[in-house]
Amino acid sequence: MRTNKPTLKSNLKYRVPRFKLALVAEGGKARTLTAVRTPEDAAAFLGPLKHASEEHFVTLHLNTRHEVIGVHEVSHGTISSSLVHPREVFKAAILSNAYAILVCHNHPSGSSVFPSKEDLETTRQLIRAGELLGISIVDHLIISPTHEAYSLRESHPDIWPI
Repeated sequence: MRTNKPTLKSNLKYRVPRFKLALVAEGGKARTLTAVRTPEDAAAFLGPLKHASEEHFVTLHLNTRHEVIGVHEVSHGTISSSLVHPREVFKAAILSNAYAILVCHNHPSGSSVFPSKEDLETTRQLIRAGELLGISIVDHLIISPTHEAYSLRESHPDIWPI
């Protein structure tokens, strides 16, 4: 016989809002996963960023085989900058159970794909945060409408731990 004992959950009255986090995928179709093994693979996947008129900061969520399991637009900025914080970068990656992420932003002006001091510092900060969370940063790409994609991992390997 079942008794109707009150549970702890039913007796708790919270004084602050309760939140439930859920991952929502857009579209209900079966999908084929795309592997990202080189900066060129990622640049091809992120090709539409070349045409954006404002700066966007995007993450690709990768499984253990470096297949893209999710894409997240972290920030949509102005013509010359976007705000990026590790909390926002890793929130969706944690929810999607990502093994690793690849971060990317565009330089819409097209004048250069070379990273600024802020780009390099942001990358260092994200790598440190990823180490704490157990989610590695595979690369940081800069995409421009007039240049090939620029890989910080290839051009600045000293930023990444050995």
